[in-house]
Amino acid sequence: MPHKHNAARRHHIGKMKFRVTNWAEYEAGLRRRGSLTLWVTPEALIGWAAPRRKTRGGQPRYSDLAIETTLMLGMVFGLRLRQSEGLLSSVLDMMGLGLPVPDHTTLSRRARTWKPSARSNDQQHVADGPVHVLVDSTGLQIYGAGQWLEEKHGAKSRRGWRKLHLAVDADSGEIIAHSLTNQEVGDTSQLEQLLDQIDEEIDQFTADGAYDGTPTYDAVLLHSPGARVAIPPRSNAVERPNAQACCQRDDHIASMQIDGRLTWQTSTGYGKRALVETAMARYKGVIGPRLRARSFRAQQTEATIGVTILNRMLACGRPKSVRCETSAPATK
Repeated sequence: MPHKHNAARRHHIGKMKFRVTNWAEYEAGLRRRGSLTLWVTPEALIGWAAPRRKTRGGQPRYSDLAIETTLMLGMVFGLRLRQSEGLLSSVLDMMGLGLPVPDHTTLSRRARTWKPSARSNDQQHVADGPVHVLVDSTGLQIYGAGQWLEEKHGAKSRRGWRKLHLAVDADSGEIIAHSLTNQEVGDTSQLEQLLDQIDEEIDQFTADGAYDGTPTYDAVLLHSPGARVAIPPRSNAVERPNAQACCQRDDHIASMQIDGRLTWQTSTGYGKRALVETAMARYKGVIGPRLRARSFRAQQTEATIGVTILNRMLACGRPKSVRCETSAPATK
């Protein structure tokens, strides 16, 4: 990941090229992502109806599994709630299953109280040892007039958006932790919540300069005492005498002052942080850059199901790329 000071002469630097070594397997996985094959396990048939409640109040008809299945099908094929209801109803009819399908009003209401099942929390890839965690955040648009209001009437609108925080496994590319917050929430404030979702030991934690500071180092080392933290310090950062909690940060500052930023990026493997940028682009490309739900609780449900969909699509097929050797440019 070249630093910004290379921008003026970037056209002289040869672009890295990669070759996919498992193209046949990866191509078959891409086709499986669009497959309409659907099967319902006996456990799903038993758990389709909601368990009978023993407290006061109305009896729910559908379980969280039924709500999750309908919402997930709709997000995969880019459908609204009514179209999702129609799709699942036709599929169940063709399968000869007399299961009731949640209507669109039920989906909208239950999305605010939906809780992820144990199966939806299972990771598709189980790490053999400590993981390399990449963390970053991105913005998602929400319902509102926004840009149309500005272009049509020239009035500035207070357009809100949501911030999606992601933690990605650098080896598998899987999203292993996530959270959705308001736009005012800082990145570092969600770090502990992300780390609580990671059960594996952390070998290295990589993030951008927005996470630089003592709280980040303390939270990561509290989760995994032997973890290495690769976060670029601020440009005006200086080493602090008698620092104990952030000794790694002082090492980064000294390394940049002696060898420069590019050498520090190479030695720490900071370039792998681009993989979390890829995960965010994959979310916006597959799921979409906009949240369709209007309430915040339903938006959190939508983000959780979207992350689950991406992980399952990634499990269908993932390219294995190797870097090609580039020849030296010809000199005139």
